[in-house]
Amino acid sequence: MSDIWSEEYTATKKSDGGDVSLYMFRKHNGAPDKNNPRPVLFLIHGSSFSGPSGFDMKIKGHDDYSLMDAFANLGYDVWTLDHEGYGRSDRTGGNAPISEGVRDIEAGIDVVKRETGLDKYFFYGQSSGALRLACFAANNPDRVARCVLDAFVWTGEGAPTLIERRKKLDQWRGSNTRPVNREFYHSIFNRDLAGTSDDAVPDALADAELPLCSEVPTGTYLDMCANLPVVNPWDITCPVMILRGEHDGIASEEDLFNFFMKLPNTDCQFVIIAGQAHVAPLGINRKRFWHAMDGFFQMPERLDPHIAEDQKVIEQRRLAGNKG
Repeated sequence: MSDIWSEEYTATKKSDGGDVSLYMFRKHNGAPDKNNPRPVLFLIHGSSFSGPSGFDMKIKGHDDYSLMDAFANLGYDVWTLDHEGYGRSDRTGGNAPISEGVRDIEAGIDVVKRETGLDKYFFYGQSSGALRLACFAANNPDRVARCVLDAFVWTGEGAPTLIERRKKLDQWRGSNTRPVNREFYHSIFNRDLAGTSDDAVPDALADAELPLCSEVPTGTYLDMCANLPVVNPWDITCPVMILRGEHDGIASEEDLFNFFMKLPNTDCQFVIIAGQAHVAPLGINRKRFWHAMDGFFQMPERLDPHIAEDQKVIEQRRLAGNKG
């Protein structure tokens, strides 16, 4: 029987309008010991619901929906935060674009370093959270050991979900927030392929999220509809897993594969989870996603004599990409 310990924290993001308080949540199997830290896994949520609501979901009659519990039991020190405008974090009136999400992560890892003594972590980002993570990894290569980009999108070409979403581009530009309700949360799980998630999931998500908010920022929707690409693959030098649900409409496989092939570090994986749609942590086949992600994070260290040489090649590819 696991003994899951949890704690809440606050990160502070500096801004021109004053400090922005960001809610953070942490789970660990047993109380953490700073003298014997476990590898940190930092989870980054997407556009429509906050960190604990999606990553620590509780459903009556099911005890296996919490991604945080699952990875705490696998031996990770698991963290998440609510981005500006989401969940229990401050609402500033801004639209919380991808660039602000990167600054949120930077504020959050200051807390993680203070509490753990570590300065390099595993990261997982889902949907627009994957975009935030990709940008963060490009800007902070020394802080990322490995990262998983799930439900990621690069250019948005041929993406059914974004084609539909662009029809409301004037709405995303005209307001810094958009409404969310129970019907909307159901639509997330039905838009790609019905049957890839349990019927209880949308209501459980709505039950967790709606007491916290009735609207969320539009910045990530605007970025994904009008401002892609927001990151260059050659600027991400850490090992990367691109994880895609077979039926996910947020990006085409061609778009993702083109991104993947331009990553400078060949210590990368492209994984498609059959029978999965957009929200991998909450799908029926979530345990197959857990398996793939844990395996990637636990990849044994290389033993060959060419590591230093390959690091030079990675830097050459990064520089060549920026020149091109």
